[in-house]
Amino acid sequence: MSGSTEDPALANRPEAFPGQASLGQASLGRLPGEHPLRQALNDEVHARPFEPMVAPARISHIAVLTGEQMASQERAHLARLCAHFDVAPPPPEATQVMIDMGGFALRWERHTEFSTYGFILEGPFGEAFADPVIRRVPPDWLETIPGQTIVAIHVAVEARGGPRYGASEASALLGALPGGNAAAGSMMSSGAAAAWTDFTIGPDGFSRILVQDYEMGPRRTGRLVRRLLEMETYRMMALLAFPLARDAGPALTKVGEEISNITTALATGQDSRDDRALLDELTRLAAEVERIGARVAYRLGAAKAYTALVAQRIEELREARLEGLQTLGEFMNRRFLPAMRTCTSVQQRLEGLAARVARTSELLRTRVDVQLEAQNRDLLQSMNRRAMMQLRLQETVEGLSVVAISYYAAGLLGYAMKGLKSTPWGAGLPVSPELVVGAAIPVIFLLVWGGVRGMRRRMTRDVEKDDL
Repeated sequence: MSGSTEDPALANRPEAFPGQASLGQASLGRLPGEHPLRQALNDEVHARPFEPMVAPARISHIAVLTGEQMASQERAHLARLCAHFDVAPPPPEATQVMIDMGGFALRWERHTEFSTYGFILEGPFGEAFADPVIRRVPPDWLETIPGQTIVAIHVAVEARGGPRYGASEASALLGALPGGNAAAGSMMSSGAAAAWTDFTIGPDGFSRILVQDYEMGPRRTGRLVRRLLEMETYRMMALLAFPLARDAGPALTKVGEEISNITTALATGQDSRDDRALLDELTRLAAEVERIGARVAYRLGAAKAYTALVAQRIEELREARLEGLQTLGEFMNRRFLPAMRTCTSVQQRLEGLAARVARTSELLRTRVDVQLEAQNRDLLQSMNRRAMMQLRLQETVEGLSVVAISYYAAGLLGYAMKGLKSTPWGAGLPVSPELVVGAAIPVIFLLVWGGVRGMRRRMTRDVEKDDL
């Protein structure tokens, strides 16, 4: 048996394309023209990856509101920090970077309306939050970060092998303030870790999250820490809509009452204002609803998106209860979701009020249109009566005109016959002028009547053509 592995059935088969090499050695041809966004769209699924993290580790995480126009300022500020630690600055168009600063690592991410700065230090530590990573950063650089701080969190990840904390030990390590919020915590990542936080901002402006690694590897640790930080960041970004929604409530209530009053007036007819005044009032209410919507719509829409992300991050934590503690998911259900339901309620009220204004305006416009149609009908009837009167008057004048024209025509004929009778060659005519005029009067009348009637028909025909 030959040592060749080629299929005998394919040995003598002609190639599909002239010059094609065997399948094992075929070279790929050139692809058609590439879409300019192909690479960027493909790389989007790799954006913001989970960075592996080896416990023990500490993180200081800051999120600042920057809007959508400060990206260049942030990159310039990052470049100053890189120059301080003598490292290469981020690329000009970067939206996320991981930079080794020597003693710690910095992860910067640019989002639509906020940016995050994560300062990461791996290695053993003593007390969990006694020496945060943020102390390695120059204070003047930290104070001048573009934007406004919305989130600041210290995270301590303890390595496996240590004692497992209970509720009281975790609260003490978090530095819970007397009378402050009780700690929330749970087993996470299917029991591979535990995490605690009290959602309280400490005297230094940072809240705290304590994580114990029981049996996680570097990648699972990185994923868990990132999910916790994203959960808190998105929670605070979602809550930005809550004060706006709460402030908009009384204004929406007032608009709703005024719309109800106008609707009642339309139904009962007891309002002394005319329809035009009511329509002007509805126009004002519609403008007020649009003004409130323009002020809060963006934040309410963003809150809905951020709330969905918070729910997704909580689900990905895969929590299990710790004795004596509420889980992070339970804390969010009791403290966070009611605020988001308020935002959702305000958004629904805005949409409902806009629809009510539109329906009431349509109802009022319909009533106004009916009244206008009735007025137009009466006006047309009046115009029709006037036209009939004018027609009859015209016919009367037309009859008088026929008589007058006939009279003058007969007179002219009489004068002509008398003149003819007085001439030498007409003196011998046996017929008197009066007899000729008397006999010609009916003929003159019919000719004049026919001419006037024909003229009126031609004028009517010309007017009808113009109308078409």
